[in-house]
Amino acid sequence: MDQVQGNRLIQKKNPDNQANFPIKKSNVIANDILKMIGNKFFFLLSVFTLSFGTISYGQQAFDDKTKDPEIGVVEHLDEFLPTDIYLIDENNQRVVLTDIIDKPTIINWVYYRCPGICSPLMEGLANVMNASDLVAGVDYQVLTISFDPSETIDLGIRKKTNYLNLVDKKEEISKGWHFFTSDSVSIVKGTNATGFKYKRTGNDFLHAASVTVVSPKGKITRYLNGIYFQPFDFKMAIIEASKGMSAPTINKIMQYCFSYDPVGQAYVLNVTKISGTLILFVALLFFMVLIFKPKRKKLNKHI
Repeated sequence: MDQVQGNRLIQKKNPDNQANFPIKKSNVIANDILKMIGNKFFFLLSVFTLSFGTISYGQQAFDDKTKDPEIGVVEHLDEFLPTDIYLIDENNQRVVLTDIIDKPTIINWVYYRCPGICSPLMEGLANVMNASDLVAGVDYQVLTISFDPSETIDLGIRKKTNYLNLVDKKEEISKGWHFFTSDSVSIVKGTNATGFKYKRTGNDFLHAASVTVVSPKGKITRYLNGIYFQPFDFKMAIIEASKGMSAPTINKIMQYCFSYDPVGQAYVLNVTKISGTLILFVALLFFMVLIFKPKRKKLNKHI
């Protein structure tokens, strides 16, 4: 048998060697692709499940302490103040809170005997009012209200005099900064409406340093946290309030990153929630790269 006949015989015995080679090769490639997609899908599904579980665990571990802390501020943006909050003004007259709000208003909850942050907070307000190019009593007003029902307006008037001695624009600021006291029922309504959370400890209170910015129609538009205020932030908050525009503060981001630890009674960095979010973000980014990444064409040489 010559070599040509031998080759023909081999081809007859193994018909798949050449005739079906492209089909088999295609099937192998398809299986490899499906296997690769399946592996990647399984990997991504695992990462997603792990990330979701991690975030869920973090949320369960510290859930709702950030939403409704015992001490702090819960933002009630776009909500309107109740119309039945009564105050005692500097003339010892009973007034309705919403009746005296006719311009952008900053509501400042304190108690006048406070040995802690109330004094620095009011000093910060005095300084920013003195530095602002807006006119107190014309462009805006500040209402400082005691949340201690046992305090009288006489104490509030003395406090006002002390802080007016710190500013140059005494007459102007005096017309735009008003001090009040109130009864326990109205205090509860007012602090709940503005999200101001505090706790009595003996004769004193634990509370946050924050002010609430309200529009002329009584809508809450902004919160300014801390005891020092930048003139620009102060001015922008008042301008936004005059237009009825609301804006969340950095407090929202901080509430996501930090959670209240009831055992240590302090805010702690929520590493679990942050790391879970980062893992999920990286997994989704990797998934998008796999989908939209251009495929390389491979040249197969057959001998």
